[in-house]
Amino acid sequence: MTPRMRSRLGSALALVSLLAMSGCGGSSTEELVIGEYGSLTGNDATFGQSTKNGVELALKELTDQKEGKIGGLKVRVVAEDDQGRAEEAATVVQKLINQDRVVAVIGEVASSRSLAAAPICQTAGVPMISPSSTNPRVTEVGDYIFRMCFIDPFQGTVMARFASENLGLKKVAILKDVKSDYSVGLAQFFTEAFTRLGGTIVAEQAYTAGADNDFRAQLTAIKARNPEAIFLPGYYTEAGLIARQARELGITAPILGGDGWESDELIKIGGEALEGTFYSNHFAADNPDPRLQDFLKRYREQFGRDPDAIGGLAYDAANVLFAAMEKLAADDPETFKGLSSKNAGSDLRKAACARIRELIAATANYPGVTGMITLDENRNAAKSAVVLEIKGGKKVFNTAINP
Repeated sequence: MTPRMRSRLGSALALVSLLAMSGCGGSSTEELVIGEYGSLTGNDATFGQSTKNGVELALKELTDQKEGKIGGLKVRVVAEDDQGRAEEAATVVQKLINQDRVVAVIGEVASSRSLAAAPICQTAGVPMISPSSTNPRVTEVGDYIFRMCFIDPFQGTVMARFASENLGLKKVAILKDVKSDYSVGLAQFFTEAFTRLGGTIVAEQAYTAGADNDFRAQLTAIKARNPEAIFLPGYYTEAGLIARQARELGITAPILGGDGWESDELIKIGGEALEGTFYSNHFAADNPDPRLQDFLKRYREQFGRDPDAIGGLAYDAANVLFAAMEKLAADDPETFKGLSSKNAGSDLRKAACARIRELIAATANYPGVTGMITLDENRNAAKSAVVLEIKGGKKVFNTAINP
């Protein structure tokens, strides 16, 4: 091959690549493509793995019941790993929208990563449903952004009320992840609620997840203030380790957390040091609710392990999206055609995504496995929270607190 021929071939390949990336002309395949992103690897990989499993289970049930089709079109999910990094979350969501031409996106768990991706979805007019990002700023990005979970102002109040009313505490210390939107926000809302209830924050210390693994200096400073409990609004990886180091330093006060603790890895990391600790969550596995127990059974059959609440929220997110698509297919078949991969980039696609946005926003009294889901005017789910206690090496229901 001559240099000139190689040059022409290179130019042709570059053009083909550019056309593929831009999605020109859509796709020759008639299907509904949904994007899903999360931390399949990285510091909090169980979050992404549980989310992916929840979406996969919802898709499997759609396949079993309706051959995996909505409105006659096959549903396909494209999952991407953001490696637990906000900048990578933005990159993979750009890929899902611009290359895979998805009609909707499910993700993320960590609020900082949802906040990195949400503006991309909003600008593109592609609905994004976060199963479990609780920072209130996530849905404030715009009207195409939704969530299936309660938000931190409520979660912070739940744990403040539990500390004050159930445990009778007056003095609490806070240890937060200063680089996490979730942790900083939840600490703020807990502080506001706890002080309104007559409590006092006697100490506040900070760490950085992924960078710190020795928390003894912060814990020693906290111990000197003699708190009756420590509020630790971080993720399970640090929570288990901090609990162990706190007990090694002789701190016997209860440790309280938020839903970022929710992972099977929590107790593996923290062991006996977590005994008698408490955290807020989206469901309790020992709740006898038939919907929840049926979900737990099917999840175990599919994946050979117990699900956590993160998986349950992702399952609900996928089914709320499927329900919106099915309603559009039934009520307006012509607009529904815009969701087909063949129509990617067209005005019909934009109109179809706009209708899906409206239908998701109208979700009311949806019977999810994590509770009845009604989205408010800010596209947040109004739901009860449960407080779990680590007891005998297991996560058990302690109490429920309503909005």
